[in-house]
Amino acid sequence: MATPTIFQTETELSSVNSILGAIGQAPVSRLFEKRGDELIFINPEISFIYNILQECSSDVQNEGWVFNREEHYPIEPSYKYVSYPDAEPEKIGEGKIVVPKNVLRMDVTNGQTNRTYDTSIRRGLDAWKDELLLYDNYNHTYDWTEGIEVDITWKFDYEDLPSVFKRYITYRASGRAAAQLVSNPELVKLLGVQEAQARAACVEYECNQGDWTWFGTPDNTIYRSYQPYKTLSR
Repeated sequence: MATPTIFQTETELSSVNSILGAIGQAPVSRLFEKRGDELIFINPEISFIYNILQECSSDVQNEGWVFNREEHYPIEPSYKYVSYPDAEPEKIGEGKIVVPKNVLRMDVTNGQTNRTYDTSIRRGLDAWKDELLLYDNYNHTYDWTEGIEVDITWKFDYEDLPSVFKRYITYRASGRAAAQLVSNPELVKLLGVQEAQARAACVEYECNQGDWTWFGTPDNTIYRSYQPYKTLSR
């Protein structure tokens, strides 16, 4: 019995090849090659296009979609300790809320109505200088004494994204590559049409998966709109 051939069409390699094809370049069989103990790009053009793909992925995910945005996400303060011989570790200062490396946005939940918090993401100081921390703009401090709930936007690896967003990112990156590498206005315009169609598909995905309503009902509530069949049940 014949085994069907399965093509991987939504990987970083396939997307880079799609971008190469959009600007009239030949596809490649790999992105990296091993030299010594490290992986490097096979040539500078592939490196440039790969960076465009990753930048477009970050730009699209930064908008915050239903697949990478969470509300009321609980997060607790972190602490640093200093160790002494033959003694328990000693806590240094107050707790800080560390922003995870794969977070694009983080803000306190219900910040528009709860004015006791107004937050921003800033680089830490002193022992925390290598971390991004949540800063309390209202109280002018990095210190947090208890956990809070935040609305958070995650950044996922490209190959973990929903299919429709991969297509949109690829078309968007193709337009940038055409503008920066080829400088062909007509090609950029044609690719822009594909990008617009792909974005429309992303918006449709967002609406279907998010179950949004114009009524703006708050969290943990239910609204059932009027249906014609209800007339018959009266």
